[in-house]
Amino acid sequence: MEQTAQKMEAQRHVNGVNVDELFGTIDAVKKAPVIAKFKFRAENQWMDGGHNRTTIKNFYGIQQDHQHDQPFELDADEPPLLLGRDLGPNPVEYALTALAACVTTSIVYHAAAKGIAIRSMESRLEGDIDLQGFLGIRDDVPRGYQEIRMYVTIDADAPPEKLEEIVALGPTYSPVFDTLTRAVPVKVQLDK
Repeated sequence: MEQTAQKMEAQRHVNGVNVDELFGTIDAVKKAPVIAKFKFRAENQWMDGGHNRTTIKNFYGIQQDHQHDQPFELDADEPPLLLGRDLGPNPVEYALTALAACVTTSIVYHAAAKGIAIRSMESRLEGDIDLQGFLGIRDDVPRGYQEIRMYVTIDADAPPEKLEEIVALGPTYSPVFDTLTRAVPVKVQLDK
């Protein structure tokens, strides 16, 4: 009886994801799409030079506000080569971090939904930026990344073609990947 209970528990959790709850969430959203509307928030304060601090405390989802268990503080700065004091990753490194985290989570959740257990997964990212755009030297050079590459290594009991399939699910369903690869309206204005 104990083995049956353990087996049932193992079937409900794949890759640390409660698959029953995952499918329950999908069913709930299908029945009431209004609960799928979320609003994430961040507050930023300039400290000095290139150093600034973002605090994340709450978000809106399922038609109500939610508080994180604790506020998250994320410091950003520039390396000395870019006139900073290296008190945190720079903003474009945070963009890589957000992309890596979101694509990874998307892969893990979709693999869990397909019953594919992942023993380990790692990724490395690199992106190319030409400072001539940021510095205003050339208008024909993008100010941001010209290309980003993400390389994923997965250890799982699945054939290579199945691993290719689940890796492809990451960018397909990642909100950050979608945001970075689609023209999203962003408004920056003085708060009156």
